[in-house]
Amino acid sequence: MTQTPNIPPIIESDEREYRDSGVPSTVAIAGHPIHPVIVTLPIAFLVGAFATDAVYWLVGDDFWARASFWLIAAGLVTGIAAAITGMLDFLRIGRVRKHSAGWAHMVANVAVLVLTIINLVLRLNNVTGAVLPAGLILSLIVAALLGISGWYGGELVYRHKIAVIGYGDPEGP
Repeated sequence: MTQTPNIPPIIESDEREYRDSGVPSTVAIAGHPIHPVIVTLPIAFLVGAFATDAVYWLVGDDFWARASFWLIAAGLVTGIAAAITGMLDFLRIGRVRKHSAGWAHMVANVAVLVLTIINLVLRLNNVTGAVLPAGLILSLIVAALLGISGWYGGELVYRHKIAVIGYGDPEGP
């Protein structure tokens, strides 16, 4: 049996969830949730864009500005795919909407997508000129928001047992 963690939750927690078997994702292949697999791509691309923006700032080589542009474009495309799978679970599993972690995760990810669109549009006709300072700042904010969103996504899975193998009540605690 899973032990209750002895760390205080960042946001609400319900003791009943620790004894619950969990709620499976509504977007899965052979019971394996798709969202956690897909989110690795936009996270890698968008955090990578912050890194390449920082390198461009340090060395001034246009290669790094172009790399950032393509990483942001790839992050947006894969982020939309991740958002679709995540939003389907958000809408179909009532337990997600009952926890502030679900709302924080969703709002942070929507903000990431909006800021990523802005960052990409700024660079469309000015790949190198848009990096400093606006592009670098936007990339930093996006990377930070992804860290925050990931924390809340972890809260949903590990604390509230959402998108795991189980037979719990999707509308549960």
